[in-house]
Amino acid sequence: MPTKSFSETISADLQTDREFRRALLSEAVACMVSCDLDTGKIVLREYINGTIGFAALVVALDRSPKSLVRMLSHTGNPQARNLLEMLAYLQKAEDTTLEIHARNAA
Repeated sequence: MPTKSFSETISADLQTDREFRRALLSEAVACMVSCDLDTGKIVLREYINGTIGFAALVVALDRSPKSLVRMLSHTGNPQARNLLEMLAYLQKAEDTTLEIHARNAA
């Protein structure tokens, strides 16, 4: 019995569930802010693949496809300006605004 891959399952959920899309985008940012850049890039890559796709992001940000894919690869080291520009566009495309709140450490 064939099963779906993790990416296929995530992609299907992203296509149909707006709250899931927002939560995944929020989780990507939360990972990055908590210094887990590797996980944040993986989550952001899954989000992009399951929503607008890299082709649309390339056009929107006027970047080379290779540059954007490399930025979110395992070895990629995106500059803050590029990453924040990408996140700003994704928020606009999702019609949402992500917020960061400070709280006391446990």
